[in-house]
Amino acid sequence: MNFTALKAAMRTCAGQGRRRLDGARRGLMQAFVLLAGASLVALPTLGHAQAPIGDPNAVVSWGVPMFAANPSAGNRVNNQTLREIAHLSIGGSRVRIKLSNRWNPLPLEVGAAQIALRTTGNGIDPASSRPLAFAGSASVTIPPFAEMVSDWVTLDVPDLGDVAVDLYLPGDTSATGTVLTVRTTAQQTNYVSQTGNFVGSTAFPQASTRTIWNFLAAIDVDAPGRRGAIVAFGDSITEGFGSSANTNSRWPDVLARRLLPTMRLGVADVGIGGNRVAFGGGATNPSALARMDADVIAQTGATHVILLLGINDINGGTSAEDVIASLQQVVARARLQQLKIYVGTITPNGRGSDSVESRRQTVNSWIRTTREHDGFIDFDAVIRDPANPRLMIASLQIGDQLHPNDAGYAVMGNAIPLDLFK
Repeated sequence: MNFTALKAAMRTCAGQGRRRLDGARRGLMQAFVLLAGASLVALPTLGHAQAPIGDPNAVVSWGVPMFAANPSAGNRVNNQTLREIAHLSIGGSRVRIKLSNRWNPLPLEVGAAQIALRTTGNGIDPASSRPLAFAGSASVTIPPFAEMVSDWVTLDVPDLGDVAVDLYLPGDTSATGTVLTVRTTAQQTNYVSQTGNFVGSTAFPQASTRTIWNFLAAIDVDAPGRRGAIVAFGDSITEGFGSSANTNSRWPDVLARRLLPTMRLGVADVGIGGNRVAFGGGATNPSALARMDADVIAQTGATHVILLLGINDINGGTSAEDVIASLQQVVARARLQQLKIYVGTITPNGRGSDSVESRRQTVNSWIRTTREHDGFIDFDAVIRDPANPRLMIASLQIGDQLHPNDAGYAVMGNAIPLDLFK
């Protein structure tokens, strides 16, 4: 196994990303990488992650990964209001949001923010509308490469409810030097207003729509009786590529519905299309190892991780040994944070070569037999064609023999044993 070369390449990739950070943050990241890199074997699970001090019932109810995008007509906001829709997993009596400027070398000004229960389309229940503040201020300037959490507001949000988050940006996100922090391929319609501040507007003056979440990274709820949160950590198959828009048909959505009403667990879906375990595409598609702190460990009240990654590494020519070594790193780092982590078997790529299939089988054999993680979920077994295990069942995929359709995602979500989270 050429893991020495892998670690050297990882250090090179990490160094490129760290050049954008200030000196203090760079030092902290280097220290963490050294600590995480020292351990490739599983550590004993010490228990669930602790809830935040002062917010014992706080838990993430919705969360997405944030990555970089160059300004374009499709993501531009210019003195306009965004109305972004989020489908919560678990309800509560209070809510707060997290906004991200993670990849931007310039500050991001948010002139106003509001949250409400969504009715249909861009409509909201006006009685539920609540202005959001940041340390008591109605507006906030998010520093470069930073994220900000709003103050709590009292709002009863139901399990599996839709909320609308309004963000008014008085500036122009296409300004020179700006790098946007977004989540594309949202499979959810979001709304952009005409010019001006329309936060909380019942008659939202819609100018356009987009399937992007701009700057909105997470929504936490205050949920008495909650038991933690599951972070679905993966690629396009976790992201829900190919699922029907506006139907919440991704496999993490299916899991969230199954957990209720008896199991009070939030679910955050942090899948990114094309994502790899070790080698990422820089800021526009950071690897799992590069983004794990921000997208997984930082999720409020996280207790469990479901890891489904590796097919893009294998398709890109990475050896099975190096994929396994990278998965071991993710497992070790999760367990360092006292998170239970379950690894999903890699689903078929029906158009892959014999070499791709051989490496997939080698990685899946390790996933099924190792004792380093807390358990495995055999996604491959439930979606492969019994007559030809290199293929997905035809009725469960979108036609590319790689991505499931709504029925396939339902099979995957229903295959997860709920006993894992008791």
